[in-house]
Amino acid sequence: QVTVIESGGGMVQTGDSLRLSCQVSGGALSSFAMGWFRQAPGKERTFVGGIGRSGVTTAYADSVKGRFTISRDNAKNTVYLQMNSLKPEDTAVYYCYAEVVIMSRTYAYWGQGTQVTVSS
Repeated sequence: QVTVIESGGGMVQTGDSLRLSCQVSGGALSSFAMGWFRQAPGKERTFVGGIGRSGVTTAYADSVKGRFTISRDNAKNTVYLQMNSLKPEDTAVYYCYAEVVIMSRTYAYWGQGTQVTVSS
């Protein structure tokens, strides 16, 4: 059974930094493509960024490009989201997403989310 657990959320001020962590258990992290999504109150869940299995390939939403960085440590089964220059509009619940393809079938797993609140 694969589980995904986020941590590191909190309340910060505009311009501050925060690092979220996502730990995957029940499987080798190197098998998973990983991503971060967020959901603000009353809004749909949206893509923040993603990272390939080896960590070489990354992608970001335009709204966070240049401020957020995704990285992964496969030895620690952990993915990180470094968030710099935070803005009030970054306030949301942040979810970690893990995806693995086994015999042409895609399996997706979500964490429970961690709250990030940025005050002005």
